[in-house]
This record gives sequence, C-alpha cells and structure tokens, in this order.
Amino acid sequence: MTESQSLWLIPILPLIGAAINGLLGRRLPKAAVSAIAILTVLGSFLWVIKTISALGDLAAPHSEHYFTWIQSGTLDIGVDFMIDRLTRVMLLIVTGVGLLIHIYATGYMDHEEGFARFFSYLNLFMFFMLTLVLAKNFLLVFVGWEGVGLASYLLIGFYLKEKFAGDAGKKAFIVNRIGDFGFSLAMFLIVLTFGSLDFTKVFAAAAKMPVEAHAGILTAIALLIFVGACGKSAQMPLYVWLPDAMAGPTPVSALIHAATMVTAGVYIVARASVIFDRAPLALDVVSYIGLLTAVVAATIGMTQYDIKKVFAYSTVSQLGFMFMACGAKAYSSGIFHVATHAFFKAVLFLGAGSVIHALHGEQDMRNMGGLRSKTPQTFITLCLAWLAISGVPPFSGAMSKDEILIAVHGKSEWMFWVGVVTAGLTAFYVSRAMFMTFFGEYRGKAHPHESPFSMTGPLWVLGLLSAVGGYLVRDLVHSIGPEVAEHGDHSSLGFIVVAAGLIGIALAAFVYLFSRGLSQSFAKALGPVYHLVYDKYRVDEFYDAVIVRPIQAGSTWVLWRGVDHYLVDGLVQGIGNTIGNVGVVLRRAQGGHIPSYATWIAVGAAAALVGFQILSGGAR
Repeated sequence: MTESQSLWLIPILPLIGAAINGLLGRRLPKAAVSAIAILTVLGSFLWVIKTISALGDLAAPHSEHYFTWIQSGTLDIGVDFMIDRLTRVMLLIVTGVGLLIHIYATGYMDHEEGFARFFSYLNLFMFFMLTLVLAKNFLLVFVGWEGVGLASYLLIGFYLKEKFAGDAGKKAFIVNRIGDFGFSLAMFLIVLTFGSLDFTKVFAAAAKMPVEAHAGILTAIALLIFVGACGKSAQMPLYVWLPDAMAGPTPVSALIHAATMVTAGVYIVARASVIFDRAPLALDVVSYIGLLTAVVAATIGMTQYDIKKVFAYSTVSQLGFMFMACGAKAYSSGIFHVATHAFFKAVLFLGAGSVIHALHGEQDMRNMGGLRSKTPQTFITLCLAWLAISGVPPFSGAMSKDEILIAVHGKSEWMFWVGVVTAGLTAFYVSRAMFMTFFGEYRGKAHPHESPFSMTGPLWVLGLLSAVGGYLVRDLVHSIGPEVAEHGDHSSLGFIVVAAGLIGIALAAFVYLFSRGLSQSFAKALGPVYHLVYDKYRVDEFYDAVIVRPIQAGSTWVLWRGVDHYLVDGLVQGIGNTIGNVGVVLRRAQGGHIPSYATWIAVGAAAALVGFQILSGGAR
C-alpha cells in the first residue's frame, strides 16, 4: 500500500467493525463489542487526519482509481475515491462527530437487547456515509446514498418488538426511495448529456455551458438532484420521515441528524454547484423550498412536547437554512452551517438522550422540570448547544447562521426577513424546551440521576465545539469557495439576526418562566390554528388519505383479490381441478374389471377408426 492509494482505508475500517460485530458479536462480551465499534471509527478518524496532513491545502483534488466497475461503449465508471476541500470538511464531521456518538452509545445502549447488532448497524452507517462523501462519480455516490437509506431503516426500526419503530423505519425507507428515484433520473440525464458520471468530466463540461435563461437540460438535472436531496435532507414535501425517525435509539437520532444522512442532500447540492450555478430557476426552487421548510418546521417545533420531536423539527428547519444558502450560491456558508449544526445538534440529541436516561424513558417535557440541579453536566452542555442554535455570539451557530442570512439578503430582501423571523422562532422553541426541562419544579415520577461518563464525556467535547467550533472550522470551510466574501461586510444585518435570537429567548423566558399560564391562554385563543400546527398541519393525514390508503385499497382489491386471488389462483386451481377431473375419468378405466376393460378397448378402437376416417378424408 502506498501513500497515494490509501483513501479506501477510511470507509473500510468501520465496515470491518460492522462485519465482526454482525457475525461474531453475540459471542463477544459487551466490552469487546464496544471496543471494536469505537476503535474502527477512531482508526478512520485518525486516518482522515493523517491523510489531510499529508495532502496539504488540497488546492487541487487528490483522486485514487481502484478498478473499473462498468464499461460500455464510451461510458467508463470506476470505483474511484477523491478528496478535495469539500470532502475534507465532510470527512472530519462524519468521523469526528460519529466517533463521539459511538462512545456515547456504549453507555446509552448498555442495558438494551441487541447490543452487538446495534453497533454493527452503526458501523455500517458510517461505512456508507464515508463512501458517499469520498465517491468521485455520481454512481458511487448513489451506492453510499442507498446504503445510508438501508442503514437508517435498520437503525430506526431497531426495536424489533415495537410496531411503531418498524412503521417509522418503513416510512423513512419508502419516502427516501421517492427522492432517490429523482436522483437516479438525474444520473440518466447526466450520462445522456455528458457521456460520463465522473465529477471531473461532468463539471468541466458543464462549466463550458452558458447559464440557462430559461428551463433547460441543466435545470432538469439540477432539479432532479434536488429531489433526491429533499428526500435525504428532509425538505418539503419529503420531510415527514425525519420526525418519525425518533423511534430509533437516541444515538441513532444524533448520528442521522448531526453527522450523516441528512447532511448528504446539502453535500450533493454543494458538490454539483457548477450545474446549479448555470440553472437559476433551480436555484430559486432550492431557496424557496428551503425557506418554506424552515418556516413550517419551526412553527411545528413550537407546539411539540416530546423533547426529541422538538429537536427533530429543529433539524428540519436548520436544513432549510442550509438550502437557502445554497440557493443564494453561498455553498460554503451552507457547509459551514452543516459543520456547526453537527456540533450543537449532536449535543441537543445526546443531551435529550441523557435526560431520557435520567428519567427512565420519559420523553414528555410536561413531566420534566427542575433537572438542572439533578443532571448538572447534561444541563451545562445543553446550554452551550442552546445558545449556539439560538444564534447568540460568539457561539458557533451564530457565525454560520449570520453568514447564511446575509447571503440570502443579497438574493432577496423579503426572504431575508422571513429567515430572520424563523431564526427568532428557533430561539423561542429551543428555549421553551430548555425552560420546561430544566427550570421550575420537577413534575415527573421517576428519580432523576446524572448519566455516566461514557455519555457526559462526549457531551462536554461536543458542547465545547458548539461554543468555539465555528472558529476552528471557519477558515477550513471558507476555503471551499470564495462566495462568502461577497456577503461578509454587512454588519448591520448581522446585528438584526442576533437580535432576533435574543428576542426569541426573552419571549420564551417570559412565557415559560415568569407567566407560565400564558402559553395555555395563547393556545386557547388561537383555537383551531394552534391545533392545526400541533397536529403538524395534518400533512401525514393528507398523505395517508390521498396516497397511502388508495394504494392499499388498490393493492387489496385489484392486485390481491383481482389479480392474485381470481386470476393467478383461479388459473392454477382451474388447471389442477381439470387435471383432477380427467384423472377421475381415467381412474374408472383402471377399475380391475375385465368386462370394463373390454368396453374401453372397444370405445378406443372406435375412436381410432373415426379419427383415421377423418384424417383420411382430410388428406383426400
């Protein structure tokens, strides 16, 4: 193995961990299972650091070819990996945050059944995500893309005895297949247009094409890629799977929301920026969908009581901000928010898991309160993430969110103001969760306790990254592209964004700390509007009525009863009955009675003579 052919080690190490724990984990002690899962991801993280250090600033991408996968005519698709400045950032996020989540999971899952199976799936998730990020062509991206969909299905539905978990896993899998169909169509168009799926060849050819004044082939490709991104990154109208993904164990929620699957959509749009830059209509769609998703998810988050659901809708909303940045051509700002979001969102979910662990499974915030003295380490680390997502300087989330909204202002002033209000709503509902969970009197029945160091240790690391991580990754992220500089000197706009976050926190404190009956009064005053938002705008019910139940009815009456029961079963049973009836007649001819044999011989001879006469007459 040479230094120039070593990228494959990054994903292969977690795959080895998945194989060992999947095949042998039942026979190993939990300590061995944990060590295998953690050490393989740690090895991947360290190899990323070593590779980045060896390759320098990556002004030019470094690629490695392993073997030819598909060759047909002029189409040549290889198993090729590539690392550039964008890949570098994503690798650090996936392996670094993923490692901390693995460590946390050893404590959180200690008393759960299927311990080895869980870590096998978790390592498998890492393998596919790293393959997706390192891939040098769209088809290999699609392998990782489908792989993370499979791994998410396995992890979300991890609790095999719980129907809700299985339903949530199937929902995530099916909804993502809808988006993936769009991505596959995009690949077909890319092959037809450019004759290749290799990033270098496709983007070099696309860069020579003019910007489309109206819809054209580049617009179609960009929109189909974005359909796939909407599935993976839970954007309207394909966002409905992500809140239900909370059915899986909390470390799964953290891994999906913070470091892996949901960032894949933002990554692929940033990766294909050359195509999107030449398709203004597609960029507008990306911006509008991102903005709509951010607003809808933020309003829903204000009404939920399940602590994990609140943070789940915050993920959907923050992903909307990332796509708003991409729609404004501020791709590096979107990836900057991917990085900072990975820090504070991992803390929010892992902190929520610590609270749930402390309360023996309780997730309803109405049964919490006063936990800051009972779980002080969880409280402090969650405070760091809370201030970061609320956009309070100098925490990491403030830096990336400011950049996004300033970039959006350069595209559309009205979108900027809607984004500012949404940022204020974010600060409000996350503050609401913090106040209901950690302040006031304890309203639950369980006896709270702080989590073990295996859980609080990763929380401290990620909490500190939530505070200062923006400074650590800012230059690294901005090296991806120069577009941030175009929008970086509007300090007054930055003050507006910060003020929105502070106002959101202040309003939440007023409502949930100083006037605790006010929230119920607002809910009663809003009446049907509040219940509509609380019911998540009844989007799931709409999909169920318009799509799910008609498909189920069609499957039942047309496919099962019509085709399967009457046509297929009827044909098979009809053939069987006919053969059976013929057998009954023939069985009578073999009854063992000599007179009966003579009769059948006579009948047969007569039939033969008649047949001979007919044939002879026909011949003449």
